[in-house]
Amino acid sequence: MTPEKIQLVQNSFVLVAPIADEAAEIFYNHLFEIAPELRSMFPQDMSGQKEKLMQTLSVAVNNLHRLEAVLPTLKDLGQKHVSYGVKDKHYDTVGEALLHTLKIGLGDAFTPELKEAWTDTFAAVAAT
Repeated sequence: MTPEKIQLVQNSFVLVAPIADEAAEIFYNHLFEIAPELRSMFPQDMSGQKEKLMQTLSVAVNNLHRLEAVLPTLKDLGQKHVSYGVKDKHYDTVGEALLHTLKIGLGDAFTPELKEAWTDTFAAVAAT
């Protein structure tokens, strides 16, 4: 990822932070809409899960400039997800839900350049 794309993602995430609860709600609603079979992988009460999502995004976004520092954490998270039944194919669906969330949450600020930067970011994190 280029420094410019990292900066775009980090600057946009500053706009997402104040609407974190709403963003998590949009994310999971869309995820379960496009992939209802994934719902059974999650707890009935999603409040803790939504908080974890936003915390994980925050850590990843804030460390994009030094991704190697969070690689062990991301790898551990990936291993946990395997034990929950997550398959490689699910990452595309999650990426789609994330981009949808950003489009809704950021509105006109979600430019094609920002979409590309977030797509690259998600690809880098998901590859881990």
